[in-house]
Amino acid sequence: MKLTLKVWRQKNASSNGNFETYQIDNIIEDMSFLEMMDVLNEKLTKENLQPVAFDHDCREGICGTCSMYINGKAHGPLKGVTTCQLHMRSFKDGDTIVIEPWRASAFPVLRDLIVDRTAFERIQQAGGYVSVNTGSVPDANAIPVAKAHADTAFESAACIGCGACVAACKNGSAMLFVSAKVSQYALLPQGNVERADRVLRMVAQMDAEGFGNCTNTEACEAECPKEISVSNIARLNREYLAASLSK
Repeated sequence: MKLTLKVWRQKNASSNGNFETYQIDNIIEDMSFLEMMDVLNEKLTKENLQPVAFDHDCREGICGTCSMYINGKAHGPLKGVTTCQLHMRSFKDGDTIVIEPWRASAFPVLRDLIVDRTAFERIQQAGGYVSVNTGSVPDANAIPVAKAHADTAFESAACIGCGACVAACKNGSAMLFVSAKVSQYALLPQGNVERADRVLRMVAQMDAEGFGNCTNTEACEAECPKEISVSNIARLNREYLAASLSK
């Protein structure tokens, strides 16, 4: 396959970026998108040019670091996949592919396709955990959990924190991410003790990070590689209202 790549290049957070156009060939349709980017970087290195900086780690759709906006869609044209799970057979010979970083004020661009997503980490640190007192670990089956709650909590916990929801939202909202983390614990008895404090702290931190408000366009669910449901946002709103009234 021969492709034309229009890639966002930006030296650092304080500089202005621009699109650079590259021609690339010998791309095999079974390559992943990141493998294609590796081929591009090998080509640039051989030409004594600066390779494109992009985040990646597991390349198995688990870590959430491969955040790229591809032809106007977070993680590319397929539904329910991350960039590293996207294969070049999704494109055609001669295609032009536009590759950008996430676009959100709370995710400033650090370099090329790399953005600073530590805002998610600070939200998680604000309340996305269950406090554990020292002592022996209880048996896994010691606390009964209704299957419906366990299944829903597991689905919420599938969120990998990639930030596609923020990038896809016209408001740059982090409500899907935060609601998934809140739901993950609110549905389980282990998270019930800190339930009210958790949602208040995480929402406060979300607001402090500068994320926008949710206006229910559901673009977040449409672009989420793990297909996290917007029903979590409704649960977050209920949890927040209840916690606010109890304080």
